[in-house]
Amino acid sequence: MLQRDADGATTPALKIRLGDYQAPTWRIAGVELVFDLDIASTEVYARLELESADATPAPLRLDGEGLELIELRLDGKRLGPADYHVDVHALQLSKLPARCVLESRVRIRPQANTALEGLYLSGSAERGFLLTQCEAQGFRHITYFLDRPDVLTRYSVELRADAARFPVLLAGGNAAGSGALVDGRHWARFDDPHPKPAYLFALVAGRLQCIEQPYTTAEGRAVTLKLWAEADAIAQCQYALGALQHAMRWDERVYGRNYDLDVFHVVATHDFNMGAMENKGLNIFNAKYLLADADATTDEGFRAVEAVVAHEYFHNWSGNRVTCRDWFQLSLKEGFTVFREQSFSADMHAHALKRIEDVATLRRAQFPEDAGPLAHPVRPAEYAEINNFYTATVY
Repeated sequence: MLQRDADGATTPALKIRLGDYQAPTWRIAGVELVFDLDIASTEVYARLELESADATPAPLRLDGEGLELIELRLDGKRLGPADYHVDVHALQLSKLPARCVLESRVRIRPQANTALEGLYLSGSAERGFLLTQCEAQGFRHITYFLDRPDVLTRYSVELRADAARFPVLLAGGNAAGSGALVDGRHWARFDDPHPKPAYLFALVAGRLQCIEQPYTTAEGRAVTLKLWAEADAIAQCQYALGALQHAMRWDERVYGRNYDLDVFHVVATHDFNMGAMENKGLNIFNAKYLLADADATTDEGFRAVEAVVAHEYFHNWSGNRVTCRDWFQLSLKEGFTVFREQSFSADMHAHALKRIEDVATLRRAQFPEDAGPLAHPVRPAEYAEINNFYTATVY
């Protein structure tokens, strides 16, 4: 593949190599995010509590693409252009103290984001809603950050928006407050007590309806399960809600894994560039894999909804709480979670039938890939585009 330089010239894309891995030189002890949401223009405030991994701090490089930098502060002091370097891929600072607080304010444009990475508009400007997709490297389209899976931190997120246009505000974590603002706006805050990498961040804002169900884990934790969709689709979410409860109970019984937040959100959208995404506490699904109707959905369709709902829930432990060092370890979370999903489906239905289906999938998708020009190992030694890493072989 080719990529374009700033002057428009094309050059071969740089390859990322497994052997080049280096541990992060900076850690983020905590992050606070504030979003002033609007379809055309959204402002994002980020407060990063930074800690150097070494006694002598290395220069700091934060990933960031498609961002308009409005303001940058270090330990409360506003920085000028001479204090940092910013280009189309990153923000860089040097001579930092070993512990510091970096505050940034950037502007992004969700409606113009046709790459469907980061924050974008799902649906029309009049009726659609805002949502995010951050795996694998979408968070860098939201704010400047260490956008790599081996940097985990705790997120505190506040969403602000027009209450009529965006009556529902969701982010990963536990609800930590909400209220009204001036000029018909409102806010909602969410705190996630569990450290997570940037690719698991998520938010949703818009006109959505909800069905919900209380659930008590095997450890006695009271959880609320909430499935969200647009008004014309919410009636088709009931089957998925039941499948989610079956998956949670199965994971408790078979793996001893209990859910670890107060609420679990699942959102359906017709505009999504993946089948589904396991964002911590806020799964986002392509509607194809969440909606089911007894009058229109086949038996195979019902099993597919059940399997995908279970797969994304199982990621809460195999992928979210226990995550990857780098993207070369993608199969450790995806391959293992596929195995868990297949075991669950076999227990829910018939083991022999499930095995036949799995082998048929291998013969249809993975065997041709492995026998053709796109053949590659489960853990390739290098890649040029991470989104091409999501293959039948890796899964």
